[in-house]
This record gives sequence, C-alpha cells and structure tokens, in this order.
Amino acid sequence: MTDTSERRQDDAKSRSPWTEPPMGLLAELTHRCPLQCPYCSNPLELERRADELATADWLRVFEEAGELGVLQLHLSGGEPMLRPDLPELVRGARAAGLYVNLITSGVSLDEARALALREAGLDHVQLSFQGAQPELADRIGGFPGGHARKLAAARAVGRAGRALTVNAVVHRQNLDQLEGMIELALETGAQRLEVAHVQYYGWALRNRAALMPSRAQMEAATATVHQAQAALAGRLVIDYVTPDYWARRPKPCMGGWGRNVLNVTPSGRVMPCHAAAAIPGLRFESVQERGLRWIWEESPAFQRFRGTDWLPEPCRSCERREIDFGGCRCQAMLLTGDPAATDPACELSPHHALLRELAEGEATGEPPAFAYRKFKSREPADA
Repeated sequence: MTDTSERRQDDAKSRSPWTEPPMGLLAELTHRCPLQCPYCSNPLELERRADELATADWLRVFEEAGELGVLQLHLSGGEPMLRPDLPELVRGARAAGLYVNLITSGVSLDEARALALREAGLDHVQLSFQGAQPELADRIGGFPGGHARKLAAARAVGRAGRALTVNAVVHRQNLDQLEGMIELALETGAQRLEVAHVQYYGWALRNRAALMPSRAQMEAATATVHQAQAALAGRLVIDYVTPDYWARRPKPCMGGWGRNVLNVTPSGRVMPCHAAAAIPGLRFESVQERGLRWIWEESPAFQRFRGTDWLPEPCRSCERREIDFGGCRCQAMLLTGDPAATDPACELSPHHALLRELAEGEATGEPPAFAYRKFKSREPADA
C-alpha cells in the first residue's frame, strides 16, 4: 500500500461522524428470483434463503431507518414477492413512517396480492419489462410466459389504485423495441417510465459483450427518448440513464458514496450501494451486529469515500468534484484495480481510452450467448 493511500485511510478513520440522514434505503429482501436476467444487479455469489433476515429483523431495520431519517424504502431482491411475509413487512415499514416502493418482476403479482399489499400500506410499484414483445422479453428474462404475467401485474396495480413506474432496462439486444416499450408504459397506465441502459456490474459485467450497445444504437435511443419526453410531457415522466462506457463525464453515482442511500443485503450487510462488495478490503457491518445509525454515521466502510478529501487528481481540482465525487468507486475498482482512482467514465481519467476501446470492441459482431443468473446447483430447488 502506498503512503498516499495509507494517509487517506487514516484521514477517513479520523473524520467526525456523518450527520446527514440518508434519503432512501434499498432493502434486498431475498436474492431468490424466478427470472434469470443476464444483467441482474445482484452479485455473482447469491445469498441463500437460509441466510436471509427474519421478519423481526427486517421490521427492526425499518424502525431504525425511520428513526435515522430515511424517507423512502425500496423493497427489492431478487424478487421480493417470494417473501411470504411481504404484507407484514410493508405494514411495519409504513408504521415506521416510510414511503414504501416495491421493485418487482411482476410475475408473482396478481390482483389478490396487489390488493393485500395496498391494504398493508404499499405506496408505489416499479415493474420491470425486458422488451415490448413477448418472445424477446421472455428470452431475455429466461422465463417463458413472463411478459404476459407482467402485463397482468400492471393491470392489477392499476386496479389496486397504486402508482406505477415501468422500468425498461435496455441494451444492444432490445433497443430496437424502445419505441414499443414507451408505448407499453402508456398502455399500462404508468405515471413514470425509466429507460435505463445496463450498467456493468455483477451479472451485467459478466455478460457485457452480449449487452453493450454500439454508439449508433445509443445515439438513436437518446434521440428517441428526447422526442418522447417532449411529445409526452404531462402524460408520462420519462427518466433516462445512459451507459457509462459511452460517457464523457461520470454520473454522480448514488449521489456520492454514503451520502443519500444505503443498501441492506438479504443477510443484513449494509453497503453504500448494491455493488460495493466488489471493493476488497472494506468490512461491511451487519444489522445483526450493529445498529443502522452507527453503520451509517461511523462505520469505516461508509466513511472511506465520503466527501471530497480523499479524491485524487484530477478530481481534487475539478469544478465538478462536489457533483460527481469522482464517479463510481465500484466501476473504478472493476476497471482499474483501484477503487480510489478517477472513474474511467470521465474523459480526464488516464483510463478513459480503455473504457471506450472496450465499448467499441464488444459492441461489434454477433453477441455471445447469455450467461443467465442462476443459483449454484447446491441451492435448494425452491430457493
């Protein structure tokens, strides 16, 4: 370890506790999922059902989140609908004063369950689609009949009177259906559509060559989204997330490390983002051993990349240092081997050319077959 990196770690340990509360908490209730999406944000080593937090533990976490100042709770997975205690968890979260959003594939969400979740206090549903047409969507998700179930789930959410966001995760193999996915969002009655290009962590990194869009695809998609945003203003809010590999400057990942959001894994580890486990040498505390407030305010892992004092050059002197905070720490680690490096998505990074070369190289030719997200063979069949 260099003297510089040792000094930065010592500085991080000596900082006073962070006092600003997080806005949101992403609760990964389980890594189990009936879909096998090749861009899944879960890690390659999925946590087992036997290691998942019990109902009482999650309810305590939600109470601590409310006391900490969290406003929004996002119930995710895997597939959170596989938790039979989901209505109880929603009810407990609302009692803790949290706005509750369910992030789901929708394949297990029928009208009866939608009504039960409404009665428990659910506020909002985010429903993912893999394409506009069943054949492609089901192939990407690895779940025959999944697209039809998703459409039924959208209708059930509407009948239950809950707000709906459609998540369209796009990549080289479904971008030609982007206009259809925008129409699908309108047909489902969604109030919001998020068109998000795949971000390359976890399973998406493993499948990068099968998912990376070409520059021409990305530019065409951007034009399509901008046209739809103008044409549908007042009818449908459309958010757009572009792929870092074609960017000139990094996005402010999670609003900055440990600034706005915390993530709790199925087993209870607390991280600044879903991909943070990719960074070696950081110990992420568990809610089974520490309180959520201490983890957020004082744990060394959350302190490590907070603020701007730790930034290297050229980030330290950059006028955007308090906008993007040097970009994504996980992406810097995965692509340069150094989590403290400038995110290669920035054109000022010495590794920026490498990122562009990867994008250009992997977006050409026939895409390879997907490596689908699956539990290892030792996982129980119902997990």
